[in-house]
Amino acid sequence: MQRVVIIGGVALGPKAACRFKRLEPESEVIILEKDRFISYGGCGIPFYLSGEVSDIKELQSTSYHVLRDENFFEQAKGVKVFTQVEAQKIDRNSKKVLAFDHKNQEEKIFPYDKLVLATGAFPRKLNLPGIDLENIYAVKSLDQALKIREKITQGVEKAVVIGAGFIGLEIAYALTDLWGIETSIVEISQQILPGFISPELAQVAQKHLQDQGVNLYLSEQVLEFKGEKSVKEVITNKRTLSADLVILATGVIPDSRLAKEAGLKTTSWGGVIVNEYLQTSDPNIYAGGDVVALKHLITQEYAHFPLGSLANRQGRVIGSNLAGYQQTFAGACGTFILKLFDLTIAGSGLSLERAKKSGFKAQSGLALQFDKAHFYPEKDLTLLELVVEEENKRVLGIQGISSNGDSLKARIDAVASLLPFYPLLKHISNLEVAYSPPYAAAMDIVNVVANVTENILENRNRGALPEEVKAFLEKSLQNKQGIVLDCRGEDNAKPWIEKYGDRWLNIPAENLRANLDKIPRDKEILLVCNTGARSYEAQLILNKAGFKQTKNVLGGMGFLLKYGLNL
Repeated sequence: MQRVVIIGGVALGPKAACRFKRLEPESEVIILEKDRFISYGGCGIPFYLSGEVSDIKELQSTSYHVLRDENFFEQAKGVKVFTQVEAQKIDRNSKKVLAFDHKNQEEKIFPYDKLVLATGAFPRKLNLPGIDLENIYAVKSLDQALKIREKITQGVEKAVVIGAGFIGLEIAYALTDLWGIETSIVEISQQILPGFISPELAQVAQKHLQDQGVNLYLSEQVLEFKGEKSVKEVITNKRTLSADLVILATGVIPDSRLAKEAGLKTTSWGGVIVNEYLQTSDPNIYAGGDVVALKHLITQEYAHFPLGSLANRQGRVIGSNLAGYQQTFAGACGTFILKLFDLTIAGSGLSLERAKKSGFKAQSGLALQFDKAHFYPEKDLTLLELVVEEENKRVLGIQGISSNGDSLKARIDAVASLLPFYPLLKHISNLEVAYSPPYAAAMDIVNVVANVTENILENRNRGALPEEVKAFLEKSLQNKQGIVLDCRGEDNAKPWIEKYGDRWLNIPAENLRANLDKIPRDKEILLVCNTGARSYEAQLILNKAGFKQTKNVLGGMGFLLKYGLNL
């Protein structure tokens, strides 16, 4: 029989406790949680704020609608939970946790045989003038969520969200979609979700945000908050924004103070270092969730993965190992998904930017295609980007955007499941996925994006992304050094011919071989169709015929329009 003490009662802590009690019901398990709420779905807070989840108790309840409170854990699970009891020190020599009971205003001591750190992470605070004004919140707990929801229901006209990461974007969606609050996002980077998706995918999402009425201020830094008692203005390096409500979403930091003070090994950025069994440098102390540094399965470096899904899986591993098993948790690839109004953004592994920063000589390919058979009446365009290592064609990551979230998730998950096993481009090109016209094309987009990437690597598909297209239109087309070769039908090309005249040449792809004499050989040629497939075939025909200056618009007109390029 053992006595296990778990510090932290949100995600990993309760999972580890319940798994351990199922395996060793005679042992004692105690959870210490500094806040008043336990075992809740923190990732659901934005959807409580949006109103999609109407009652906050739904985030605290089981799938069979039983509230997960102290009584539930003691009676149903045999786990003793102490809420509003804050662990203050770990004495590793005597194997005790010193804590303070905020309800009863007294110190308490909890001896342990094994200890679990599930302390999570805390929001990165901005040390700026006015940060302590009222109505400035960080979304860190259910208590904060209740305060924000109360403020919203009292009436908010203008809100400012600081940070365009996952939480910031979800909060902006929540405030705008249901409540109709004029919402602005301020992001210090040049794009939303920096490091997670490419600038090209980011721009598609940014256009969608702006189309939904969100004000987006990129490459902009907050300097100060102003107001007498409550916040009224957000001052940046470029403008002043009015605000009744400010949400801080500038990232999180592992809450590893207890671990550091106890002498446990941590990274330079505060993540608690654990082995494959999720043991810390003290084998009697386990740790998991947002407080730990995990091995990134692509880079093999320590990384921070603050995801509730991973915390729950790690909790099961820890619970098993507390009972004497030797289950392992190898690490993670960082698979993510995000709902953004009518779009879904998802990905796994490394973006092209992060791959290059991690030392890989990497390239990416981009494809736009329907998620179902083209002849099936109900279908959605999906945009995928695949990142690969140039030399050995190892797949490093995948990201995508679609209005059909379920469809996109299926493609991302398929590749994500392979990433830990060093898949090559050929494995994705020939990946077997379920096929029927209502669900997929015969050549699924996940296969197509691999084929596009292979063609780019082998210099068959010399692609152009939207910013290159913009430069071509502004320079080569204007000074008549280049032409656009539109490989679509006449009706599709007509508006652009009317605008650009003989600089926009229309020859449908199926007629190209018979009309090569109509194409000037002394000009740069930008080929375009709806998705980039026909224009790629046209590029091959021109290459074979001796045309040297050809570029194919990756993703075609479909991508350019989603990108918001002014043609």
